[in-house]
Amino acid sequence: MIMENSHRFFANKECKYYPCHKGIEEMNCLFCFCPFYLRGKHCPGHPKFVQTDRGIVKDCTNCTYPHVPENYDHIIEWLKKQVIFDPEN
Repeated sequence: MIMENSHRFFANKECKYYPCHKGIEEMNCLFCFCPFYLRGKHCPGHPKFVQTDRGIVKDCTNCTYPHVPENYDHIIEWLKKQVIFDPEN
C-alpha cells in the first residue's frame, strides 16, 4: 500500500514485534507507543482493564486504534491540545 501522505504512515516490518496486533492488513507504526495509554478509561480505543495482584492493568492487546491510518488526524489533534508551548523555554 502506498500512502499519498507518507508522513502519516510508517510500517516497520523489520521490527521483531511486527505485527503487534492481529487483524490489521496495513499497520501504522508511527504511534508504536500509544499516546492514549496513560489516559486510562478516557481512551478512544477499546482496551480491557484486568485485575492483577498488583492492581488494575490496562490491556491494549486487542486495541488497534493508534495503528489504523484513518485515526492519524484524531491522534494529532488530541496531541496538539496536550502540548503547552512556552516560547521562553
